[in-house]
Amino acid sequence: MTLLIDTPRLQMRHFRLADAEAVRAFNANTEVTRYTGDPAQISTSEQARRLIKDVWLHEYERYGYARYALIHKQHSRLIGFCGFKFNPQQQLADLGYRMLPQYWQQGLGYEAAQNVMTYGLNTLALPGIYAEVDSANTGSVRILQKLGFTHTDSYRQWGLNLQRYDYLCAPYSR
Repeated sequence: MTLLIDTPRLQMRHFRLADAEAVRAFNANTEVTRYTGDPAQISTSEQARRLIKDVWLHEYERYGYARYALIHKQHSRLIGFCGFKFNPQQQLADLGYRMLPQYWQQGLGYEAAQNVMTYGLNTLALPGIYAEVDSANTGSVRILQKLGFTHTDSYRQWGLNLQRYDYLCAPYSR
């Protein structure tokens, strides 16, 4: 395992095909996907393997980054992801994170996002990062605000009321 990011309670690394069942578990959980616009898209281990192979492994190769496997150190368990997705239209990285509900309300989302942001800015030299969040997802809104993101737009997409947040980006126009 190549460890990319190590925090007091978490580790982040590239996903691998052996992670398929854990990926299925957090992506098939309706509490996890409630605010994402993609509920129940990954409900089988085979779908999770395809996501890992066709999206994340491909993006590591093509862009040098993607979503990273989020490992809880105490339990040695893959509990979600945190990382970036390249947006070719905007030439920016989209910050995203999700984890199983039993790990919410413990500061782990902020811990993961803060450290992946440091990695993205200092190691990957990303010129700008943005995030889209459902306005009803107050926990994620707080994380982005605490990280220093600026709210730049609000719109409806994928059946959600989204807010866009930017960090160190050139002026944004939709």
